[in-house]
Amino acid sequence: MNNKPREIVVISGKGGTGKTSISASLAYLSKDCIVADCDVDAADLYLLLNPISIEKHEFYSGHIAKINQEKCIGCSTCKNLCRFDAIKEDSNGKFSVEPTSCEGCKVCVEFCPEKAIDFPDRLCGEWMKSETRVGFMVHAKLGIAAENSGKLVSLIRSEARKLAQEKGKNLIIIDGPPGIGCPVIASITGATDVLVVTEPTISGIHDLERVVSLANHFRIKPYVAINKFDLNLEITEKIEKIAKELKAQVIGKIRYDKLVTQSQIEAKTIVESNIPSAQDIIDMWEKLKAN
Repeated sequence: MNNKPREIVVISGKGGTGKTSISASLAYLSKDCIVADCDVDAADLYLLLNPISIEKHEFYSGHIAKINQEKCIGCSTCKNLCRFDAIKEDSNGKFSVEPTSCEGCKVCVEFCPEKAIDFPDRLCGEWMKSETRVGFMVHAKLGIAAENSGKLVSLIRSEARKLAQEKGKNLIIIDGPPGIGCPVIASITGATDVLVVTEPTISGIHDLERVVSLANHFRIKPYVAINKFDLNLEITEKIEKIAKELKAQVIGKIRYDKLVTQSQIEAKTIVESNIPSAQDIIDMWEKLKAN
């Protein structure tokens, strides 16, 4: 495959808007894509797609201090200098580093008079290549209190592109993280399309404006999906007006559907369950394909 694959990134201004459910449904409808879960801080796409891992790799980023007990003389220099209260002293007067508190600033390493503090790479999580019923998937799991999720997101997208090239796929569907921070920027940079999922609430309007503005800043074509649009038709109308002003096409309006919860309990995508809202997503997918 010589052409760059189309990358559709599904994002939202906050969590809980239905972003992952929609991503999984689009992947199921495509039948011929690579799936990437870039919401690495709270990865849950696997719950719907039940991936079977074929490759697993450790993810290292940054460093963490570690006190060498054989060299340490208990002078407490490190404890006195640590701004993050990461150095702990036990009842025997021995010092150690609390991993979840260490920011990797290296101050303790530089000022230890005995050079008793090592500074190894920090293991932050793992990333995987898997097979699912909708195709191949690249995803990750960030460790507890681990950081650099933006770097991990970039890695996931890079591996998804490589896999698309290897398998001859011309579409990558990415379940992106919520918000507008570093992980989101890492998810959408260089993508071809952004699908912003919002809801008809006051906060939904605010989130939409932030996320669409971010997509416009990076000159990525934004589309909008209004989930549960029929819960507040007045605000839905406002969202459509704002989207038009921001040059974002409202490409889908998905009704509120109580049966979505049952679909999730059964670990099925919405479109597999043949429930009322499934047709709304199918209609949206047909429009996405045509654009």
